[in-house]
Amino acid sequence: MRRDDKGMPIGLFYPDSSVAEHLQAALPHTSVVKTLNTMLFTVMGNPKSVSPSPVVFLSGNDKDAKAEVRKLLTAFGWDDALIEDLVPIFTARGPEAFMHFVPHIIGNHGFAPFALTIAR
Repeated sequence: MRRDDKGMPIGLFYPDSSVAEHLQAALPHTSVVKTLNTMLFTVMGNPKSVSPSPVVFLSGNDKDAKAEVRKLLTAFGWDDALIEDLVPIFTARGPEAFMHFVPHIIGNHGFAPFALTIAR
């Protein structure tokens, strides 16, 4: 994410790709799992701080690595039913693009906890 002089996000480094994809390409023998980037940092370790319950997304090619990350997320308090596996690493493009919303949400509400969810 590119940032302005105040540290606010202003654009993606890889608009036709994702940081996660670039990491996976640079480290082919490493299992990259992208998660926790569709919420304010305060929600990452306290998902019950917002209502309705947020969804957390996983993107990655290695199912075993994602299973380990899922265990960590549930240990943080994430409800397993709200962990959405988007499957391959290229799906990290969507959650990474959520950063386009962040400066505007913070501008409107300050650093109040927020997170993306899926209405079902």
